[in-house]
Amino acid sequence: MKIEDIDVDSAIDSAKTLLRKERNLSPALRSALEVLLLLVTLLLNRITLNSQNSSKPPSADPNREKSPKKGKSDRKPGGQKGHNGTTLQKVEDPDEVKVLEIDRRTLPKGRRYREAGFESRQVIDIDFSRVVTEYRAQVLEDRQGNRFVAPFPEGVNRAVQYGLTLKANAVYRSQFQLIPYDRIRDHFQDQMHIPISAGSVFRFNQEAHGRLEAFGRWAKTRLAKADLVHVDETGINVGGKRHWLHCASNTSLTWFYPHAKRGLEAMDEMGILPFFKGVLCHDHWKPYYRYDCTHALCNAHHLRELERAWEQDHQQWAQEMQALLIDTAKAVEQAGGRLAPEEADRWRRRYRELLHKAETECPPPDESQRKGKRGRLKRSKSRNLLERLRDFERDALRFMEVENVPFTNNQGENDLRMTKVQQKIS
Repeated sequence: MKIEDIDVDSAIDSAKTLLRKERNLSPALRSALEVLLLLVTLLLNRITLNSQNSSKPPSADPNREKSPKKGKSDRKPGGQKGHNGTTLQKVEDPDEVKVLEIDRRTLPKGRRYREAGFESRQVIDIDFSRVVTEYRAQVLEDRQGNRFVAPFPEGVNRAVQYGLTLKANAVYRSQFQLIPYDRIRDHFQDQMHIPISAGSVFRFNQEAHGRLEAFGRWAKTRLAKADLVHVDETGINVGGKRHWLHCASNTSLTWFYPHAKRGLEAMDEMGILPFFKGVLCHDHWKPYYRYDCTHALCNAHHLRELERAWEQDHQQWAQEMQALLIDTAKAVEQAGGRLAPEEADRWRRRYRELLHKAETECPPPDESQRKGKRGRLKRSKSRNLLERLRDFERDALRFMEVENVPFTNNQGENDLRMTKVQQKIS
């Protein structure tokens, strides 16, 4: 690895070589220096992680460079020939029509003119305004003084209250556009002169949440019966405490479920995965494999881990596997989303041959070095990755033969991203 053009690996190897050659060091000093070199190696491996070789987001990359600017092109600005563009279209029923009459004093004199129609142009604009609807319920009395009042519409139960459209607009700005409560309050006050407190916006959100109960049951049922579902989870802050936001989604529906736990307890309570029998796309977090369904692994995670194995552990097989997975994904795309069985077998053979070759470069721990310990000997990160790709081959390559299974779990990750943005704004 290199930091500011310094070959750190070579420097550490040189230090270890000199340490082995030095005969006059005391055992204590030698052990201390070996521990320090080990700590330096571990720390460097950690600080050189970025969004390309780990699950860190791009925003966490130190001194990240912007994408290089594209060179000048010979194409003219704007839409190119053959491009299906979009433009404003006239509406058939404009809200307001203003007739512009010709000032006849500007016309040539001595001529007769007749009406020949109009030329029209439309201006599409918006108008922020307050609309107050007053309901006046008729009151009748009989001779005995009994009063009879016409019923007000459902939901109109106060002398003055906010309307549903206003509430919906506030919830939209809060939950979808992630605008803070105080700025929503300022928007209504400044644009429409409607006084709304931050507490009112909070109550609007609560009311909307309550109205979603029936929709929630329907959405969970649809997801549980779907052919493909993406799942992921991320840490969030709830009332100053660490929680986990679980997500289950497909291209049509997304279900979020916050919980204090990350594992099976939370996912069972979410009420989708225990009933799911389709293809579950995830990042190989082990609890997902407790569910009896077909699994598909996120190869974006594999590509990042392979990048780390190449950069930090210098595993040549990792670089070759990374290229192979990318080429396989391109072949699937060119084939329309699914490879023919014979073609898939050819790619699978290349995959297995490369993993077989990797066994020599990245062997398992030497069992002869076991010192009475039970269980599985500790493996390097590169070895763990190799064994995962080998043991879960069908799940890693499922995107080749099942048309609706994607190469990555980006759907699940993208669905969680806006929540992270909301947390940052908050």
